[in-house]
Formats: sequence, C-alpha cells, structure tokens
Amino acid sequence: MKKTILSLFALSLFFAQHSTLHAQRSIPRDEKVEAQVEALLQQMTLADKVGQMCELAIDRVAQHSSDDHVISNKSVQSLANGKLSASAIDDIFGNWRIGSILNVPEGVAQKPEVWADVIRVLNRASAFQCNGVPQLYGVDQIHGASYTWGATLFPQEVGQASSFNKDIPYRVGQITAYESRACLIPWVYGPVMDVARSPLWSRMWESFGEDVYTNAVMAVQLTRGLQGDDPNHLGMNSVAACLKHYLAYGAAVSGKDRTPSSVTYRDMMEKYFQPFRACIEAGALSIMVNSSNNSGMPFHTNKKLLTEWLKEGLQWDGMIVTDWADIDNIWKRDHVAADKKGAIALAINAGIDMTMDPYSTDFCTLLTELVNEGKVPMSRIDDAVRRILRLKIRVGLMDEKTWDIPYANAKGSKGLKGSKGSKGSKKVATLVEMYPDFGSDKFAQEALGMAEECMVLLKNQKNLLPLKPGTKLFVCGPNADNFRSMNGGWSYTWQGDRTDQIARQIGKYHSFYEALAEKFGKDNVSFSEMVKYSARNFNLDERLSESVDAKVQAADVIVACIGENSYCETVGNMDDLNLSPNQVEMVKSLAKYNKPIVLVLNEGRPRLINNIEPLATAIVHTFLPSNYGGDALANLLAGDANFSGRMPYTYPKHHGSFITYDCKPCEYVETMEGAYNYNANTPIQWTFGYGLSYSDVKYSNLRVASLPTSKGKAALTKGYTPRSAGGVKYESDDVITFTVDVTNNSDRTVKEPVLLFVSDLVASLTPDVKRLRAFEKVSLNPHETKTVTLSIHPSDLSYVDEDLQWVLEAGEFKATVSSLSQTFELK
Repeated sequence: MKKTILSLFALSLFFAQHSTLHAQRSIPRDEKVEAQVEALLQQMTLADKVGQMCELAIDRVAQHSSDDHVISNKSVQSLANGKLSASAIDDIFGNWRIGSILNVPEGVAQKPEVWADVIRVLNRASAFQCNGVPQLYGVDQIHGASYTWGATLFPQEVGQASSFNKDIPYRVGQITAYESRACLIPWVYGPVMDVARSPLWSRMWESFGEDVYTNAVMAVQLTRGLQGDDPNHLGMNSVAACLKHYLAYGAAVSGKDRTPSSVTYRDMMEKYFQPFRACIEAGALSIMVNSSNNSGMPFHTNKKLLTEWLKEGLQWDGMIVTDWADIDNIWKRDHVAADKKGAIALAINAGIDMTMDPYSTDFCTLLTELVNEGKVPMSRIDDAVRRILRLKIRVGLMDEKTWDIPYANAKGSKGLKGSKGSKGSKKVATLVEMYPDFGSDKFAQEALGMAEECMVLLKNQKNLLPLKPGTKLFVCGPNADNFRSMNGGWSYTWQGDRTDQIARQIGKYHSFYEALAEKFGKDNVSFSEMVKYSARNFNLDERLSESVDAKVQAADVIVACIGENSYCETVGNMDDLNLSPNQVEMVKSLAKYNKPIVLVLNEGRPRLINNIEPLATAIVHTFLPSNYGGDALANLLAGDANFSGRMPYTYPKHHGSFITYDCKPCEYVETMEGAYNYNANTPIQWTFGYGLSYSDVKYSNLRVASLPTSKGKAALTKGYTPRSAGGVKYESDDVITFTVDVTNNSDRTVKEPVLLFVSDLVASLTPDVKRLRAFEKVSLNPHETKTVTLSIHPSDLSYVDEDLQWVLEAGEFKATVSSLSQTFELK
C-alpha cells in the first residue's frame, strides 16, 4: 500500500527547500573580492578575456628529454634555465593572454625547487603581459602531491574510503595542500568524486567507492583539507580544489573510461549530483566536467546540468573547466557540432568557463569570432572571466608575495633569460623556510597510519593471522616487490610506470616483501616473483621459470601478493575482470604444498578470484596503499596494528554478476513462485561494508533515541539530502537519533567503523534495499564499551520523484547497524 505523503503545506515548504534553486549563495559573497574582480574586468579587452578562458599544457613551452623512459639527475634539474622556451612564453602570454597552464614538465615528477622555478617564471611573464593577472597553474596531485619528487604520498581515494575515518581525507587534503604550496602550485585537480558503479571502470580506485553518502562525506573532508575554512581567502597552506568529473562519470554503461552513461535525471539528481552538491556547499572553488555524454548529450554542452543545476541552482560563483581536449571531442567524437567553432559555441553557452585545449590557441581565435558574430553573448564571456578572476583572487595570485618566493637562499634560479618579468619583490622568507615539514617523517608516520586503517581483512580461517614472531615466510607474486602496483596511477607519472624506479631512488620506502623481511627477519623470509608484469601493458604478465620448491618447503606460511599493475584512465580499459591466468596458476601451484596461504590483494578494482579464494587461509585487501603500504601490511600481519577497514564497494564473484549494495529488491531475492518460478540471486564475493579485525567486537542495544518533535516547517526545512554529509548542524528536535552499544571483547585496541543503514519499507517508487546514511569510527580499548550516537535528518530519507521533486513520505523505515535492526515511523 502506498504510504501517506506529507501534507500539502508541509510539502510546499519541503519542495521549496529541495528545489533546484538555493535561498542563499553556496560561497558567501565578499565585497572586496567582487570589487577587485570588476576592476580587473574593466581593464580587459575581448582578447584579454578569451585568453583567460584558455588553459594550455606546459608542453607548449617546455621540451621533453630525448628518451622519456630514462630518469637521471639531468631530468630533474631546473627547467626554467634551459628547458623553457622564452619565445613560446612570450607568444602564449604576449599574443594570446593565456590564463592557465597545467600538467607536469617532461611528464615526470619534479623536485620542489624545479616546480617553484618554473611557476615563478610563468607567473612573472603572465603578470607582465596580461594586465597584472598571473596564470593559474593546475596539477593532478591526486593522493598527495603525487607529481612532486619527495612529497608524501597517501593511499588512493578508494583506500581512504575503506577506512571509514573522516579524519583521513581531511589530513590528506591538508598535507597535499601544504606540499603543493611548497612548490608554488595553487590549484589541484581533486577530489575525484565519481560514484563508481561499475567494477570494470578503470578509474574506480580514484573514487571513494560505490556509495553516494561515503563519496559525499569523504569528498567534503578532502575539499576542506585542501582549501581551509575560508573559500574566499585561501592561505599559504591551502590550494583550490577542482571537483571531478561532473557528472555520473563512474556510471558508464560499458564500464569503459570516457564512454556514455544512460542515467535518468531522477537518478542523476538523487545520487550522482549529491556528492558534488555537498562539496559545493562546503566551499569548493572549481569543477571539471565528465568527458563523455549521457544518453547522447555531451556533459560539456548540457546547460541544464552546468548552469541550471550547478551555477544557478546552487547559487555557486566558482569556475567550470573542461577535461583534456574535450572541446574537440564535442565535434570530432560526439558529432553534435560540425566543427570546433560550433563546439566552442555549444560549450561556452552551456556554462563552460575555461577550456583545457591543451596545445592549440585556436580556441581564442574562434571564440573571438563567435562573440563578434553574436553567437556567444558578451555577458557569457564576462561571467566566465569573472569566475576565473575570482578564483585567482581567492587563491592569492593577485598578491605576488604569495608566489614570487625564492626556493632557498643559495644561488637559485634567476628566472628565464630573455623572458619579461617583474622587477621582483622585497626580500621574503624562502620556500624551504616556509615549508619545513615537506616530505617529513611526521607526515610519513601519518601516511603509515592511514595505510594501516585502509587495509581490509577479508578472511582469517583458524586465526592464522596475526603471524607469530619468527614465522618463516615465502613471499611471492608480481605485486610483492613492486612500488608501481602499490601506488597506482597518478604517481610520479600519469600511468605510474616509473614509480618503482623513482621510489627506489628516493630510497626510504619498503615494498611488501622488503617490509615483511624487516619485520620477521631476513633469514625467515624468502622471495620469488614467480609472475612478472609487462613493462608496456598493465594487463599482461608472464610466468617465470625459477624453481621455488626449496623456498616453499622451508616456509611455514606462503604470502602471495597478487592483483594488478598500475594504469590510469582509458589505458586501463579491459574486458575481463578475472585475475590473470598466470597468477591463478601460481596460487594453485602453491596450494599443492598444503601450506597456509595468505592472499594479499593489491588492485585498483576487484579482480575475480572465486577459483582461488577457497585455497587461501587468509585474505587481505590493500587496495593502493602507496609508498608506506609495505610497512602497513607488515605491521598488520604481525599484529603490531589491528585491521579496521571495510569494503567501500561490492566485490563481485562472477563476471556476469555485478551489483551494488543499494540495489532494488528484485536484483537479489527470490521474487516469484509457482508456474513461473525464478531466482534473481546475485552471488557476490564480499559485500559493501564487510571486513574483519583481530578483535571480537559485539553490538547491542540499538535504539531509536529520538524522532523529530517539530512539526511542518521546522521539521522539513532544516537541510536536505545530503546536507548532513556537508557537516550542517541541525537542532536536536529536528533529527532522528540512533544509539548503539559497541563492545571490544578482546585484549587488543581496535578502531571500529559503525555503519548505519536505513531501508524505506514502502514507497511510491520502488526503494533501494538499503542506503548508508551515517557512519562513525570509534576507538575501543580492550574490553571497553562505548555508546555510539548516529544522527540523520528526516530529509535524508527523501527521494526524487518522476517530476524531479524531492519527496518525503510518511511511513515505516528500518535502521540497521551490524546485525541489529529497529523499525521506526515518520508521521
């Protein structure tokens, strides 16, 4: 029976709050900032303005080394005095007034002094040529300052999500911003917050997993860590965030990167839009757009999503940038325009503010023509440039004291010979003095602790783990001694293909094998790779011929490190999620020795292992833990740390059985009996939220502690989905509060993620089986009990109807924490 819908008066108030249009600006207006924007805009010609709207790659002014597969001291020396072209710099700023530069010089991570030298040269030249407005430099610093030599790298986002610890992405953001600013980098392309709905997707590891709420919460925390508390005035330890990829990028029908989605606007609004909405409300300053299309409509030309939902709907004054060369994709690939000029008109009129071209200045010429022909209104140009200038002011670029800073007091770079620049500024502290914690041991310890919290114990038969001191180990597999696979893509290079070489040159990290040898004693740990990845193709490996019989016979336990090599974006597209045959055969051959096997999964997406899972006594998922993952795994296997991670996505069991935890009832239960009897069960390997620890944690006394006491307006207008994810505080009488007792019945300290799921029992549209609505991670001492309080707002239980209106229906709901459940009613 359909539930009673809330009263017409209450609904009108509710819809007003849930409508596309906000009652207030997402970022508070700052009159001084706006006055500065208008003063700069008034000085600009049309050429100045369209130049600001164009972003070029650093390749346009930098040269690559002759052999881009060789790393030497030469390749990380100062590029500004020898590797940047003075004439090219004068051209892009003097002739084209380019507003932004992106990407890493020479395609490989640079030392901080090189970054600082390059960006100072570019800023000086652009400020001199472009009415005092410096260029805005953007970099894909994804899991730490990952394009910077010696910076602290952290677990990739999917691992951060598995921690269910909100403090982790916040600190990742803070340290990433600190170490990026130490290089004078003011803008980073993250967080990635694409709700990853297909396990085939090659960018699953870049996201916070499959759940909407988890993506919203963790992305908000990362955004706040990157930007600080005041989005109008970023300090010298903060950088501008660039949310990506707007919208539904992780929902490609094929599971392939940059391929179309087919998402209804109802699902778009209720699920995929919500993490972006939460981050915009938390003050995010820029957004990057999904490269593909939805049901034939390119996201870069979708005015409804770019302007109506985002800019107007959220009253957001931030800036929208394309992804790599996506103006060209509008006409060359998607065929919704006849030529580049037509594509530019569609994108700019839809709401794009800056185009990542990245090699051509044709954009400037063609956009100028479009304005002169009346096909793009001057008002749209002015709006875009206001947003770009506003971003530059907010990150501090208009004050040269924030970027014209020498790296050190020694004889450093004096700038590029032949380039035009300012006369310099008064003596200031050096970057070395301003950022003494860059690459510090303090940051390393935090990264180690994060990696420990991000790993998930999936199986532990006969309590094999933790391993006793002195246990003899045979460590093997292609991921056992491989920093590339530990880090994944966006690590020193785009594909992460030079990570192993760079990490070993830096010389302070340990692979899984090296860390286990340090922990259990080198005499107790033997090693053989057995299977080796191809250097050129992430998805190819080969079986090695070395005999391991003696090493296995001498061991007490086998630790097989398996999974994937690093990849990024379209390069990682694949057709089959099954673990490679060579790795499967390796595990099967080891099982014949009848020794306990610990499978260590090191992968960016779930590779199917149903044929070898029964052979393992214990299984650990490490995701992509980065440079400190080896030490983290060793600490966990030895029992010096306790497991506390949980699965951030549903791990499939078979290739034809992909499902998410928040599915519809008919996707996983027997639904009909009789003459037409069928079973829709979808077998899975491990469900979202699953994970074990070394502690015996018990849940008891789940209670609905309070329901809303206010009526009508008060109950229905305090926030909307998922404003609770953005950290909005509600009055106590306007929330639904649950409490549960959590007890650690062991002698070990444990961190326990407490996850609250809610099911709508009857709705006018078929509800999801359940949705995660809140979580907290609590630390429990041995034999300690804590009462955990979890609160949600009634509007968190609403859904979007066929008319794209938010609806909250009265009726029964079920709250579930662990194995406990309680029903409650909203009247």
